[in-house]
Amino acid sequence: MSERKAYRIGIDVGGTFTKAVLIDNASFEVVGRYSVLTTHSDARGVAAGVVEVFRNVLERSAVDPKDVIFLAHSTTQATNALLEGDVAAVGVIGMASRVESVLARGQSNVKDIELAPGRFLRPSHRFITTDKLDEALVRETLQSLRDEGVQVVVASSAFSVDDQSAEELVMRVATQLGLAVTGGHEITKLYGLTTRTRTAVINASILPKMIGTANMTEEAVREAGIAAPLMIMRGDGGVMDVQEMRRRPVVTMLSGPAASVAGALMYLRVSDGIYFEVGGTSTNIGVIRNGRPTIKHARVGGHDTYVNSLDVRVIGIAGGSMVRVRGNDIHDVGPRSAHIAGLHYAAFAKPEDIVDPQIELFRPKEGDPDDYLAIRCANGERYALTNTCAANVLGYAKPGWHAHGDAESARRAFAPLAQRIGSTVEEAARRVLVKAAAKVTGVVEDLVAEYKLDRDQAVLIGEGGGAASLIPFVAEIMKLDFKISQDAEVISSIGVALALVRETIERVIPGPTPDDLQRIKREAFDAVVKLGAAPENVEVTIEVDPQTQRVRATAMGASEMRSQDMRKQVSEEEAAGIAATSMGLAPETVRLAAATAEMRVFQADVSERKWRVFTTRRTPVRAVDREGVIRIQRSDGVVTQACASDGLQQLRSLWESVTIYNGDSVIAPDMFVVAGRRIVDLCGITALDQAIAISRGELESLPPETPVVLISMQGARGL
Repeated sequence: MSERKAYRIGIDVGGTFTKAVLIDNASFEVVGRYSVLTTHSDARGVAAGVVEVFRNVLERSAVDPKDVIFLAHSTTQATNALLEGDVAAVGVIGMASRVESVLARGQSNVKDIELAPGRFLRPSHRFITTDKLDEALVRETLQSLRDEGVQVVVASSAFSVDDQSAEELVMRVATQLGLAVTGGHEITKLYGLTTRTRTAVINASILPKMIGTANMTEEAVREAGIAAPLMIMRGDGGVMDVQEMRRRPVVTMLSGPAASVAGALMYLRVSDGIYFEVGGTSTNIGVIRNGRPTIKHARVGGHDTYVNSLDVRVIGIAGGSMVRVRGNDIHDVGPRSAHIAGLHYAAFAKPEDIVDPQIELFRPKEGDPDDYLAIRCANGERYALTNTCAANVLGYAKPGWHAHGDAESARRAFAPLAQRIGSTVEEAARRVLVKAAAKVTGVVEDLVAEYKLDRDQAVLIGEGGGAASLIPFVAEIMKLDFKISQDAEVISSIGVALALVRETIERVIPGPTPDDLQRIKREAFDAVVKLGAAPENVEVTIEVDPQTQRVRATAMGASEMRSQDMRKQVSEEEAAGIAATSMGLAPETVRLAAATAEMRVFQADVSERKWRVFTTRRTPVRAVDREGVIRIQRSDGVVTQACASDGLQQLRSLWESVTIYNGDSVIAPDMFVVAGRRIVDLCGITALDQAIAISRGELESLPPETPVVLISMQGARGL
C-alpha cells in the first residue's frame, strides 16, 4: 500500500486579497491555490476569509483534511487595528518599591500614542508601591480601572525582568475579575520601564480583537477535520502557535512582508540578498544576511517598542504606479496606483481595444494633483499607463511572470505619450522606468552600506505580482544580479507554509561571560521547542552589541522533522558548479577547500586590478549543503578543516591569526563554524572567549573525529 501524502497550507492575509496555497510536504510543489478578497468588513473580520480559502483550497485539490500536517497564516489584523485606531481601552498598573517609585511612577505612565490622524491610544494609569501591595489593594485598583471603561490591563513593575511576582499578582487577580491582562515581563526581558510598558500597552490594546479572531479560526480549522496545530506568522519571519499569539499578538505586526521573506528563505533557499515584495501600490525592501532576515525593533506612532520585526523600507512605487505628466515632460511615477484610481493596466488589455488612444490628465483622489495620466480609447474605456506597461513595452516582463501582459497593447497605449514628449515609444517607456527606479536604487545603496553587503552578493530577489515590472530594470542599471521568485504572486503564502518556528530572547548583560551566553542560548532553545520546534533541528544564533550591552539569542527550527523534505542530493561536481555560478567563475577554477558530512566549502583564487594601478587577490568562499543550497557566501575568506575534538583549539588559533590590533582598537573577524549541517554564526562576536563558549556546545556534542569547518573573514579586507 502506498504511503499517504502529507500537505502544508499557507495563507497570506493581504490588504486586498487573502491567498492560500497547498504544498506537497515532500517535494515543496504547489499543488493548489485559492484567493478571495480580504474580508475586512465581515462581522467575523479577516478570519472569515482565512476559513474560506483553506476550505476551498482543500476541496478543489481533493485533499483529505487529515493529510494536512501544517497550517499557518499571516495576518494584517494587528497592523490594521493600530493604523485605524480600532483598539481596546487599556489601563496600566505601575508598580515599584517606595525608593524606586520616584522614577517609576512617571516611566510607567504611558503618554498618548497617535495611531492615525485624530486616533489616539490613551491609557489610564494607576500606581502602587510594592511595599503596600496585596490582593485587596490590587482588586480595588482593578475595579476603579474597570469603572473608567478599561477593557484590558497592563501590569508593569520596575525591574520585572528580574522579579515578576508583582506583575503575576495583578495578572492573577485581573483574570479572576474577567479582565484581559498583559504583563510587561511576558513581552520582553529587556530593561527600560518606559519602552517595556509602552510595548505591553500596544499589545494589550489589540488583545481582545486578536483573541476573538484566533478562537474563530481555530474552531473552523478543527471543524474542518484538520488536527495539525494552527500557527501564526510573526513579524520577524518565524511562526508561533495560536496559544502564543493569544498572549503576544503584537509580534504579528508586519507579518505580511515577513511571509514573503520566509518564502525567499525556504523556497528559493536564499542566503544573502536584497528582497523586494512588489505589489500594485507599494514595495517592501529588506535584507537577508547569512540566511536570516535583518531585524529591528518596530516603531508605533513614532514611539520605540521592544517588538522584533523585519527591517523593512516601504516606498510608494510598484507595478501599478501611474505615470504623471506636466507640460511635455514625464514629471513622476506614482505614488498613486491604477488600483487606487480604479483603472485597468493598458498592458492587460487586448490590442484591438487600444484604438485611437487619447491622453487624459486627472486626479485619482480628491486633493491629488491633476497630472496623473490615463488614456481614453475609441470604445470609451480608460486605461492607466503603469510601470508594468513600460516593462512590457521594453521586454523586461517575460512570459510566465505575473506582470507579463500584451506588449502590443502596451506599445499602442504609450504612443500618445511618446508623441507628446517627442520621443519613440521605447524611449518613453524607458524614461518611465528610470523615474521609478530612481526611488529604488537609493534604498538599495543605503542597505548595501548599512549591512556591509558585498556587491557581488547583493542579489535582488523579486517577489510579489509586480516584481517583474521593476526588478529586472533596477538590476540592469545597478549592474546587479536578480531573481524573480517562482510563483512570485503567491510567495507570501508559500512562505507562511514553509516558515520555521522562531523565538528571540534579549537581555541587557554588561560584559557577558561565556556562562551568560550559554544560558541565553539555552533559554532561546527551550523557548522555541516549547513553541513546537523539533529539538533535533533547532539552530541558535547569538548577537552581542558591546555598545548597548544587549545580547540577543535567536532560535529557529522546523515544526517537525524535515527528513522527508530533503530534495535530491547534489554531487560534488554539481555543488562546485553551483558555487562557481555564484562566484561568476568557470567551474574548473573552483576547488573544494573543506567539507563535513552535510556541507561542502569551495574557494577560488581571484586577481583584480584596482584603479589600473595595482592588483589585489581574494579567495571567495561558498558553503553548499547536500541539497545544493548556498548557506554561506563571502567575497574573501580563510577556510580551515578540523575535527570536533580539536575544533575549539583551531578556532582559537584562527581567531588570533586574523584579528587585527590597531593601537588601542581591536578588529575581530567574522567567523562561522560548520558542524554537520548546522552553522554556528559568530559574526558580530567581538571576544574570543564568547566565540568559544557559543561553539563549545555544538562541538562537544559530536563524536571526536567528526569533520568540522572553520570559515573566517577579516574585517580589514572591507567585507
